[in-house]
Amino acid sequence: MKLFRIPMRGSVLLWAILTQLLLCRNGVFAGNGTKACKLQDESASQRKVLERLEPLAGKSFSVTVKKEKESYTYVFQLCGDAGGVKNAGVIQQKTDSQDKPTITTIVGSYTSTKAIGGSDWVMLIYHDGDKYDSHCNNEARKAIIMISCNKNKEGDLEVILEDRDRQSDCFYLFELDSSAVCPPVQSQLSAGSIILIIGFCLVAVYLIGGFLYQRLIVGAKGMEQFPNYAFWVEVGNLSADGCDFVCRSKNREEAPAYRGVTTDALDEEPEERDDHLLPM
Repeated sequence: MKLFRIPMRGSVLLWAILTQLLLCRNGVFAGNGTKACKLQDESASQRKVLERLEPLAGKSFSVTVKKEKESYTYVFQLCGDAGGVKNAGVIQQKTDSQDKPTITTIVGSYTSTKAIGGSDWVMLIYHDGDKYDSHCNNEARKAIIMISCNKNKEGDLEVILEDRDRQSDCFYLFELDSSAVCPPVQSQLSAGSIILIIGFCLVAVYLIGGFLYQRLIVGAKGMEQFPNYAFWVEVGNLSADGCDFVCRSKNREEAPAYRGVTTDALDEEPEERDDHLLPM
C-alpha cells in the first residue's frame, strides 16, 4: 500500500499546482486589485482615487457599436488584462460581415494610468495604446473612462466619443455608471435619537417577552400578566409617597376672618351644666 500512496499524493499535488497556475493565468487570483495599475506620476492623491474603484477591480465591461457593415466591440477592465491582452486596460475588437479575422487594437494600457476624482465621479485615463495609422500624427491611442455615481444602475459601459480629427491629443471617451464612486451615506439621526430608538426597542422587547412568559409559562391572568407586576406596583406606591412628602406641605390652621380674634376664642368651650337651677 505504501508503494501506491507516494505516486498518488504526487499526482494530486501536481494537479493542484497546475490548477492554480491556470487560474492565476486567467486572472482569478489577481489579488493586487487597483495596485496593478501603474500611475504615470505616482502620488498619494491619485492612488487614493484608485482605491475608491477597488470594488470594480477584476471586473470586465464591454459594449458593441455597429457602423454599417462593421462592428466594434470595446472591452474595459480596471487594472487588469482586458480581453486577455497583456497590459491592455481597454481594447477594440473590429469585425465585419465577411468573416475576416477579428482585429484587436489596444486603446489604452493600465501600465500608464492617470486618475482624477471628485465627490461622486472618477475619471480614469489609460495612455500608451496602439498608435494611429493615419490620424493624430500617428500618436499613441488614449482611453478616458468617466465613472459616475449611480446607485440604481451598475456596469453599463457606453462609448461617448472617438475624437481623432485633430493633430494631437486624440482620445476615446467612455462612460460607466457605478455605485463604487458614490459618497458614503451619512446618517440623519442624532446620537440622542439613536439612544431613544434603542431604548424604545428594549422596552418593547421587555414588555412583549414578559407578557408572553407570564401568560404562556406562568399562566398568569389579568394584570398579573404584566412582567414584574408586584415590583412595578411597589415602585409606583413609593414614588407617590415620595412625591407627597416632597411636594406637599404640612397642614396649617387657617387664619381667622376677623382681626382681634385669636384662635383660642374659637376653641370649643366646655359645656356648662345648669341642672342645679331647675326647681326641684
